[in-house]
Amino acid sequence: MVDFLAENNLCGQAILRIVSRGNANIAELLRLSEFIPAVFRLKDKSDQQKYGDIICDFSYFKGPEYYESKLEAKPELQDLDEEFRENNIEILTRFYLAFESVHKYVVDLIRYLDDLNEGVYIQQTLETVLLNEDGKQLLCEALYLYGVMLLVIDQKMEGEVRERMLVSYYRYSAARSSADSNLDDICKLLRSTGYSSHPGAKRPPNYPESYFQRVPISPTFISMVIGRLRSDDIYNQVISIYMGITVNLVEAWEPYKAAKTALNYTLETANIREQAGRYAASVESLRSQVQQLLKEGFLREEIVLDNIPKLLNCLRDCNVAIRWLMLHTAESAYDPNNKRLRQIKDQVINDSKYNPKILFQLLLDTAQFEFILKEMFKQMLAEKQLKWESYKKEGSERMMELAEVFSGVKPLTRVEKNENLQAWFREISKQIESLNYEDSTAAGRKTVQLIQALVEVQEFHQLESNLQVCQFLADTRKFLHQMIRTINIKEEVLITMQIVGDLSYAWQIIDSFTSIMQESIRANPTMVTKLRATFLKVSQTGLFIYVTLDHNFLKLRFIQLSIDVWFVRIGQYLKIIYIYTSVLKKYFIINVVYFVAKLTHAISVFTEGILMMKTTLVGIIKVDPKQLLEDGIRKELVKRVAYALHKGLIFNPKAKPSELMPKLKEMAATMDGFYRSFEYIQDYVSIYGLKIWQEEVSRIINYNVEQECNSFLRTKIQDWQSVYQSTHIPIPKYPSVDESATFIGRLCREILRITDPKTTCYFDQLNTWYDMRTHQEVTNNRLFSEIQDTLGTFGLNGLDRLLCFMIVKELQNFLTVLQKNILKDKAVVDVFKALLSAVNPVKGIVANASKVYANAAAKTQKIWPAYLEAIMKVGQMQILRQQIANELNYSCKFDSKHLAAALDNLNKSLLSDIEAHYQDPSLPYPKEDNTLLYEITAYLEAAGIHNPLNKIYITTKRLPYFPIVNFLFLIAQLPKLQYNKSQGMTCRKATDPVDWAPLVLGLLTLLKQFHSRYTEHFLALIGQFIRSIMEQCTRYLTLVYYVMIEEQEYAPKNNK
Repeated sequence: MVDFLAENNLCGQAILRIVSRGNANIAELLRLSEFIPAVFRLKDKSDQQKYGDIICDFSYFKGPEYYESKLEAKPELQDLDEEFRENNIEILTRFYLAFESVHKYVVDLIRYLDDLNEGVYIQQTLETVLLNEDGKQLLCEALYLYGVMLLVIDQKMEGEVRERMLVSYYRYSAARSSADSNLDDICKLLRSTGYSSHPGAKRPPNYPESYFQRVPISPTFISMVIGRLRSDDIYNQVISIYMGITVNLVEAWEPYKAAKTALNYTLETANIREQAGRYAASVESLRSQVQQLLKEGFLREEIVLDNIPKLLNCLRDCNVAIRWLMLHTAESAYDPNNKRLRQIKDQVINDSKYNPKILFQLLLDTAQFEFILKEMFKQMLAEKQLKWESYKKEGSERMMELAEVFSGVKPLTRVEKNENLQAWFREISKQIESLNYEDSTAAGRKTVQLIQALVEVQEFHQLESNLQVCQFLADTRKFLHQMIRTINIKEEVLITMQIVGDLSYAWQIIDSFTSIMQESIRANPTMVTKLRATFLKVSQTGLFIYVTLDHNFLKLRFIQLSIDVWFVRIGQYLKIIYIYTSVLKKYFIINVVYFVAKLTHAISVFTEGILMMKTTLVGIIKVDPKQLLEDGIRKELVKRVAYALHKGLIFNPKAKPSELMPKLKEMAATMDGFYRSFEYIQDYVSIYGLKIWQEEVSRIINYNVEQECNSFLRTKIQDWQSVYQSTHIPIPKYPSVDESATFIGRLCREILRITDPKTTCYFDQLNTWYDMRTHQEVTNNRLFSEIQDTLGTFGLNGLDRLLCFMIVKELQNFLTVLQKNILKDKAVVDVFKALLSAVNPVKGIVANASKVYANAAAKTQKIWPAYLEAIMKVGQMQILRQQIANELNYSCKFDSKHLAAALDNLNKSLLSDIEAHYQDPSLPYPKEDNTLLYEITAYLEAAGIHNPLNKIYITTKRLPYFPIVNFLFLIAQLPKLQYNKSQGMTCRKATDPVDWAPLVLGLLTLLKQFHSRYTEHFLALIGQFIRSIMEQCTRYLTLVYYVMIEEQEYAPKNNK
């Protein structure tokens, strides 16, 4: 009969594919459960108020028109809804596909069962498949996996959250209009069950039976599966259903009378005491037994081969004891609000004399024993045939040598010629030579007969008197025994160890031992060498590669968590080392020297222990101890630097003077301390300290800039989408302390606050801001040098990027106000029209200029305050961008002069080529898919080789009256300013503040966003204004002059 799992057996391959999909589905569900957008939970009042009208549960389907009409009635809700869709459609689609895969799984399983009943698979029925061992296993597993999927969904994703996500997907996707969509069926399957995983929550009526019955499966099939599973061992009342998801049958079987009655016999006090006592006694005996086996040199090859059953029994007993104690003492297995469960748990802990440290030690020893045994068997399996052939050759040669001895040709002390023995030994040699490795059963049987024959020949022919002959016979028997041992090395032993050593039930429980593991490492750093075997044991799950990949990343997190305590300690040591080494620079104190040496030694010992772990495969992921060490240090560095930046850059806006410079200096000292400590310790832990420092600090700053810029983006960058965030070495997120999301936002807004054009005046010649009222210096370009010292080039570059987003936002808001308010005001537009007709043509002179301009400015006076504020904000940020570019360029030329020169030359060359192309299109030019210009821009901005005033921030459309609006705005501000020969244009009154530099730069930036003809028209209007005013002034002065002369001529002489 064809093997059930053979490639040409369609029946077996079909169910195998279904089961493999089931495991993949569960992996995806577990993975997605960690990325549920928090907004769908609607826990915060702010979320409820903001999104309550656009996030709905299944009540939406009762009247979708009502909900949609509510949105259509409010434009702001429509805009929010569209923004929400853009930000969440990707993750919603992924959740929906996962939900759809669960529904498709059960539909395909039902179709498979129907095909079996209808005879689609020739000679195969449900009964025949269940008679086959593999078929029986796969059918049971297929049903089991479906149940696990539903339970995982209900435990990890609350019912209301599921409903909200499904409704949102329905509203935002094209699935609602697709004829092939099975969205309705998915919604029916995954609607809320009322179940809650919170402690103390009541179990819904008829749960989970009603949940499982939403898609009916053949009752006959379920009965047969239950019959198959009825005799399985369930390890008492606490069981693991999938990857550490535990169920306490006392609670789970409460609604089922027969099952509850059967379980109550097991849960009698005497029975629990007996079970717990038995495992308590076994832990003590097994610990000493395993420790004896782990003694150096005890587990030799011959001992292992002679005691395979005993060793496997010991391994099995250890794992059974660990499993029972872990499951029955786990916090997650008992509801704290259930009195009976609490009593059972207390009795188990007391009667088993449960000590988590002893259990953890047994786990370590068992894992080490299991690891050594496996490695030995793997080595023996690899060398099995080679050694067997070697022993056969040695045995055959010994017999041939003995044959030659009894021939009388080869001299041997006191051995007489014996032709019979000579022929017999030759025959034995041939018999040994004829043994076939491939036919292990026959070879083993024949080897036993040969050993017996050698024993008999020694007794019957009285060969004991000759020691040399006896030695030859003993050696040959030894080789034959070795052949039997070697031939009995089977791969089944490894499979048995894999099954016996399975630790998947402790997937979540193992986390409770993290503190014990950390404490053990803290007390003895060299203990990390023992952890390798434990990590390997954790990684042993019988899952498919697709699933294993995801789960093993989780295991790596557990491994890192286990040794994180030492990385925390390294971080603490680094801080102390920096303080003490700074003292040693000034004073040589023997106690300080000793203390620093002691800390350095502790770090070195831990590093040595990590590196001794050797490269290990955790599932299909290779764990390099050196990489593990580096990642741990990176993780601790990220945590400490991120926390320091978060706490160190919080400013009090009411503080006078500003806290900005003192806090930057303090932060610079802190960052320098981290840097110097890394520089000191890098050789002791065998890492590239400067490389790690630059990579992680840049990642922290860029991530925080990205998060801060999210507030300006319609489509946000989520953590799981960020190129800077990592699940492996996560950058911590801290709650906001003001309107800013991160420290970089607080820093930027503090700089904007102290350089506000309403309260300060900027002098370009001095690169300094002065207070308008007190005329005291507020800050200068030294501020940006201090930021460079604190946050480095990455910080300045990030600050520059954030300012770009702020300028874009300000310009967008400004244009919205201009279009919706100013250009929609008929009276104001009439003023623009009148002025435009009065100044045409712009090359001419405006008659009665003062009156024309003054009247226009007066009639539009109410619209300029908001206009002025927006323009000066943009100008202020442009000044800051210029200062940042100057600082970046300055530091680049000093610290990386070759890079600065190369970038400058490349930039000039590219510009030259582009200009040449526009003059002659036949010359080369970068194609659209060429990223050179985009990439070089990032380098140029990082090096400060750019002019912020030339940047196009937004795309714009043609606007009517735009040049005349800006011209009128500018001349309306001139009365507020005065010219000073030494200082230039300054504010006339501090009560009506206008700062000339941000005003001009803001206007220039605004005009730069439009076609150049607008700027030309604006400048022409300015020129006309100057000419007209000068003409009017000249005429007025001439008139005054002639009047004065005339008065002098007619006045009496005595009145001259």
